[in-house]
Amino acid sequence: MLTMTFNHVGLLGRREHPGVEEIVSGLLNLLDDRGLQVTIEDRLATLSHFEKRAMESRDQIGAMVDLAIVIGGDGSLLSAARTLVKHDTPVIGVNRGRLGFLTDVSPDELIDQVSAVLDGDFISEQRFLLDTEVWRGEQVIGRGEALNDIVVNSGASAQMIEFELSIDGEFVYRLNADGLLVATPTGSTAYSLSAGGPIMYPGLDALVLVPMFPHSLTSRPIAVSGQSEVRIDVVSRNDIHPPITCDGQISITALPGDSVRIRKKARELTLLHPPGYSFYASCRDKLRWSDALVK
Repeated sequence: MLTMTFNHVGLLGRREHPGVEEIVSGLLNLLDDRGLQVTIEDRLATLSHFEKRAMESRDQIGAMVDLAIVIGGDGSLLSAARTLVKHDTPVIGVNRGRLGFLTDVSPDELIDQVSAVLDGDFISEQRFLLDTEVWRGEQVIGRGEALNDIVVNSGASAQMIEFELSIDGEFVYRLNADGLLVATPTGSTAYSLSAGGPIMYPGLDALVLVPMFPHSLTSRPIAVSGQSEVRIDVVSRNDIHPPITCDGQISITALPGDSVRIRKKARELTLLHPPGYSFYASCRDKLRWSDALVK
């Protein structure tokens, strides 16, 4: 088991989620009782009676703390991960959203599960992210990063774009579709799953490329090495300006003739889970596997 010592803990999240104030209060009591230093993300500043606590921006917290606790849904953790990964900050998520594949600490078991992690009883996983660049001729006009997925899409309902896909410099195909989704194993249970992609075990060093509503019925998802460089060229005769979205939260607008290049990020995110965590158990719970067997 990986050994970590936690002396300084950061609390991050979105105040809009219901129950966040109660969870922050519970965590502050727990961490204060243990004599740990705590810094709260400044976007939680408007929550009552926390204004006297130490507060910093997300980036500053990443540089300061030994552990970041993100309170919210998976979207909150995705957003925080893109900042925290550059500081190699371990992350644990408390679920106040809906599905919660990444934020898997239950509010009902908050104190017990976080206490176990602080005591060194946890499961640690490395999750890789993606970097993307949008090229226009010889110039990079936009950059982004994602823990789940990068999507090139038409940006318009019922309208296709034409693009060419290359992997590691080798031409794969030209396709008309609503778009193309490139997902990590972490993202395989998110938008990719809705688009018909496979579920990938989080530890796989692989990417999945999922065509979105392709014109050709024979176009299917492709799994490739996580070391691959994916290139998506927006064919010049397109009339639309396709957006490139990263985790559904960052958007870069491309033009016909632009090239989108995607590769694995050098740094990985350290995601901590409470004891007893199982990816397959999480799938059974979130995706309701085996429900048909229950009478």
